Amino acid sequence: MMKLLEPPQHQKTQHVALGTAGWGLSREQQERFGPGDSVLQRYATRFNAAEINSSFYRPHRPATYARWAASVQQGFRFSVKVPKAVTHTARLRECAAPLAEFVEQVSHLGEKLGPLLVQLPPSLSFERDVVEDFFSLLHGMTLARTVCEPRHASWFTPEVDALLRDLNVSRVAADPAKVPAAAHPGGSLSMVYYRWHGSPKMYSSSYLDSQLARLAAQVQANSGDVWVIFDNTAVGAAVENGLILRNLLSSAQSERQTSCQPDPK
Repeated sequence: MMKLLEPPQHQKTQHVALGTAGWGLSREQQERFGPGDSVLQRYATRFNAAEINSSFYRPHRPATYARWAASVQQGFRFSVKVPKAVTHTARLRECAAPLAEFVEQVSHLGEKLGPLLVQLPPSLSFERDVVEDFFSLLHGMTLARTVCEPRHASWFTPEVDALLRDLNVSRVAADPAKVPAAAHPGGSLSMVYYRWHGSPKMYSSSYLDSQLARLAAQVQANSGDVWVIFDNTAVGAAVENGLILRNLLSSAQSERQTSCQPDPK
């Protein structure tokens, strides 16, 4: 499990949740993780977060969420993707029933529940009344934080950014970005959520070390809660990229910790 070093007293504590979409590990990759009775348990020996994407396609029983929560250590968090019945079929309208069902199911993650991810279809343009009604409805059902990944250009304006801040919704920093602004965090910055899908080939391409180094610098520049999820899982690149970023962040923290120690006399 990635551990963060204690920061100097004058610095604000930063928590980095790092992982992949799902927790699949190849047989070769499993050998680089600690022991466990399941793949999830082994995954959790090196990563402290995972994004549950399967909830987008089908519901899971409360007992399944409870089992996943019991499988991981204290401090591990799951983000969970809101079902497509809400985001793509209903398009955020008149979706109280399926949304309430989803919220009840994920509540069985207990303290392991992180943010809820609302990924929108590329064709869904911004409509202020719809957005306000939806996120107000969602926040009335749960205390979980919310992150949104819009993919229509109309969402990337100062006015929309201000509304998302008012609604306490964080906008995903995505790669590849549909428009330049989509590469950067937006909305509420109380939590920053990087979601990297693989580039140039989405879901498959591995990132270069130089790209991961730039991402590490961006993560370190943020204070508070930061999530980094690699979604380039098709051929295992997400795990490799996540492990490299984990090492970069740990090394940077060690260097900061050392630099803050008084010089011996």
